[in-house]
Amino acid sequence: MKKVPSNFVPLASLRTPGRTPRQLIDEIRRIYFKTSERTIHDDLAHAIALLQAFPTEEDRDKAAVYMEGLTEMRSEWAKTSKNRGPRKGR
Repeated sequence: MKKVPSNFVPLASLRTPGRTPRQLIDEIRRIYFKTSERTIHDDLAHAIALLQAFPTEEDRDKAAVYMEGLTEMRSEWAKTSKNRGPRKGR
């Protein structure tokens, strides 16, 4: 059985009514500052799901800087992973 990460958030919880755009932006911001090379793919997927929960395009634009930062981190870490080559013990 696959172990669920401690910071995993079920998608059903993202659709819970009552989350304000400010709360959604704060969550994306938290993801941005807590992400690591190991968690970037799951964190980016989580941030995209949160982005889809925004009611308006204007609200999505407010989160754009964090989303761009996450995609930039993913790109940079992908480049460094390729430069390292295969890991030992795999």
